[in-house]
Amino acid sequence: MGPLEIILEIVKLTLPGLVVFATVYVLLKNLGQQMLAAKGSEQQAEARKVTIQLRLQAYERLSLYCERISIPNLIIRLRADNMTPASLKWAMLMAIQQEFEHNITQQIYVSEALWKILQLAREQVMATIDQVATGMDRSATTEDFIAALFQRLSDQEADPLKTALSAIKKEASVVL
Repeated sequence: MGPLEIILEIVKLTLPGLVVFATVYVLLKNLGQQMLAAKGSEQQAEARKVTIQLRLQAYERLSLYCERISIPNLIIRLRADNMTPASLKWAMLMAIQQEFEHNITQQIYVSEALWKILQLAREQVMATIDQVATGMDRSATTEDFIAALFQRLSDQEADPLKTALSAIKKEASVVL
């Protein structure tokens, strides 16, 4: 047996092994890519589920925020004996600001348009309180101030907080 025959014999023995190795390599590589794609899809679905849950929680918190900064609820929570109209006004404005600061991080979960609606509603509630307080007589009592606030609320064409709550509900329904 000459060197050429030996080389031919080695090639005959190694060539099928190389073909089998290449086939197994390609099959395993494709299987790995498919498994990675499936795992990526699972992770995306899980991330979407978590994101939806966080957004729904944000809508719940912002709905509660609207309820907490409504003038009737502020009066119920903040009114105390011996309060002057000015002290009630400042307590209400401070409570609105604190509620806003407490919920400011929720803006990352809602649309920019909804966040602007919420900011506008907050500003309108604060302006209503300030305007009513500014228009009060120096001799007015806290009860007079409260009555004037309720009168202003009943005279308003549109309640900014109801508008905000409607916007929250509308956006939340799109998420679901």
